[in-house]
Amino acid sequence: MRAVLFFLRKIWAFAGSKLYMNIAGMVAVSLLEGIGILLLVPMLKAGGIGGFQSGSTPLSPLSSQLSPEMILPVILLIFVLVMLGQVYFKRFVTLQNMRISQEFDLMMKKETYQKILDAEWSFFLKKRKSDLISSMTSEIGRVNGGVTLSLQVLVSVIFTMIQIGISFWLSVPLTISILISGSLIFLFSRKFLRRARGLGSQSTQSARALLAGVSDQLSGVKEIKSNQLEASRLQWLDKATRKIHQEQLEFFRLKTSTQLLFQVFSALLIAGLVYASVQLFHTTLEQLLLILVVFSRLWPRFSGLQSSLEQIASYYPAYVSLEELRNQCDEAKELTTEFVRDSGLTFNDSLECRKVSYRYEKDSRAYTLQDINIKIPVNCMTAIIGKSGAGKSTLVDLLMGLLHPDEGELLLDGVSLSQKDLVKMRQLIGYVPQDPFLFNDSLRGNLLLVKPDACEEELWKALEFASVDQFVRALPDGLDTQIGDRGIRLSGGERQRIVLARAMLRAPAILVLDEATSSLDTENETKIQEAIARLQGHITLIIIAHRLSTIREADQVLVVDEGRIVQSGKFGELEREKKSLFNQMLQNQGYETTPIAYKSSI
Repeated sequence: MRAVLFFLRKIWAFAGSKLYMNIAGMVAVSLLEGIGILLLVPMLKAGGIGGFQSGSTPLSPLSSQLSPEMILPVILLIFVLVMLGQVYFKRFVTLQNMRISQEFDLMMKKETYQKILDAEWSFFLKKRKSDLISSMTSEIGRVNGGVTLSLQVLVSVIFTMIQIGISFWLSVPLTISILISGSLIFLFSRKFLRRARGLGSQSTQSARALLAGVSDQLSGVKEIKSNQLEASRLQWLDKATRKIHQEQLEFFRLKTSTQLLFQVFSALLIAGLVYASVQLFHTTLEQLLLILVVFSRLWPRFSGLQSSLEQIASYYPAYVSLEELRNQCDEAKELTTEFVRDSGLTFNDSLECRKVSYRYEKDSRAYTLQDINIKIPVNCMTAIIGKSGAGKSTLVDLLMGLLHPDEGELLLDGVSLSQKDLVKMRQLIGYVPQDPFLFNDSLRGNLLLVKPDACEEELWKALEFASVDQFVRALPDGLDTQIGDRGIRLSGGERQRIVLARAMLRAPAILVLDEATSSLDTENETKIQEAIARLQGHITLIIIAHRLSTIREADQVLVVDEGRIVQSGKFGELEREKKSLFNQMLQNQGYETTPIAYKSSI
C-alpha cells in the first residue's frame, strides 16, 4: 500500500493544521455521541419507565443531586445541548473535509499537469494521449475519492475507539466478545479486499481502453463516415461499455456480499449477546440497554470500515498508475518555468551539429541518427530531404532542442549548448508542422498564444505576411471567428497559413517548416512559397521538403538516408551528381530544370 501512503502524506502535508482541526472535531463528535448514549437510561428513568435500579448507571450521581421534578428537564436540556453540539461539530467536519478534498483535487491536477508539461518531447512519443487524459481526469478523481474515504476511515476509527471505551466502561466481557467477533469477520473478509483490488485494476484498464478508442474514433470521424463504419464502431462501443458495466456489477455484488455477511453475523451476535448477558454475566437491565445501543452504533462501523476498505482497494490501481506517471514525468523532466521566460540566447553565426547521434530506445544498438556533422549558417535557407523514415524529422527535433543527443553536441555560434540551453533555444525558433495544429478557440486566441501582449497591428502584419489577411477580414467575426476543434472550420491551406502567421508573430531568428506545403494545393503552396521567398536572407530557414522543386533556391541542401547525411551542397551541385540519391529523387519526381520563380522582396 506504498502508493496509498504516498498520497496520504501528500494530503497531510497539503492540509496541515486543517486536518488536525478536523481530527479534533471528529473526537468532539464521537464524545458527544457517547454522552448522548449514556443519557438514555437517566432519561428513561426520569420519564417514569420502571425496571431501572437507582444508582446503577454512570450518570446516576448527577440524578441524585437534583430534586425529582428537576431531573427530567435538566437531563433533557443536557441532551439537547449535546445533540446541538454534535450537529455543529459534524457540520464543521463535513464542510472542512469537502474543502480539503476539493482543494487537494485542484492541487493534484495542477501539480500533475505541470509535471506532464515539464517532461521532454521523447516522453510524449512513448505515451498515448488518451492515457494522459485518463490520468488527469478519472484517475486523479479516483485517487481523491480514495483519500477522502481514507479520511472517513480515520473518522470511523476514532469514533469506534471512543465507543469501545464506553463499552468497556459498561461491561468488559461483552465488549471483548464484540471485538473478537469483529476481528474474526475482518480476517474472514480479507479475500473480499483482494477481489476488490483486482476489480479496480480491471476497471482502470477498461476505462483507459474506452477513452482511447473514443478519442481515436472522434479524431478519425471523417474516415468512419466516408467508409460507412458507423455500425461497427457502435458495436465496439457496446462491447466496451458492457465490459465496464459488468465489472461495476461485479463490484456491487462484492459489496452486497460483505454487507449480507455482516448483517447475518450481526443478528447471530445480538442473539448471543443477549443470551450471554442474561444467563452468564447477569448484566443489569440498564447496562444491557446501553450495551445494545452501543452495539447498534458500533457494529455498523465495522461494516462501514469493511465497505470503505473495499472501495479504497478498488481505487488502488489508480494510486499506483498516477504515482508511476508522476515518477516517469520526474525522470523525463527537462525544464522549469524559469527556463522559458527569457532565453538569454542570440543567434549570430551558425547552428552546428558535431558528431551527433540519437536513438529513441536507449537500450537499443540501432541509432535513428548517427554521426551527424552539419552547420546551418545564419540568415540562410537549409533544406533537408530524404526518403520516408530516413531521420529528417528527428534531425529537426534535435535542432529545435526537443530531443537531446545521446552522443555529440549542438553548438550555437560555436558555443556548446547544455540541456538547459537547448530548452532556452526554442525562444529563437518558429515552427510550422506538416499537420498544422490549432486550438478550439478564435483566430485571435490562437495567435495570441505565442505572444499574449501582441497588439492589433502586429496580428494583422503577421496575417498579411502569410497571405491570409484578406481571408480573415472577409469573415463575419474577423479575428474573433471560432475555428472549431483543431481548426476544422478552415481548409488545410488556411490552417497552414494561420500557423505560419502565428510562427512569425514571435519574430523568430530561425523558422522551421516541416513539409509545410506537401499536402497543399498549388495556390496555397504558391502563397506559402512566396512568403518564404520574402524571408530568405533575413532569417534562418530550415525546411524539410518533399517536393524538390520548392528548394532550388536553398543555400544548402542536406540529403539524409538511413540516419546519416549522405550528401550536402547547393541544389545545382547535387543535381550534377548523376549516381546519387538526390539525383534519383529528382528522376522519381520527374523534375524539370526550369525552376519556379518568386519575387524576393521584403
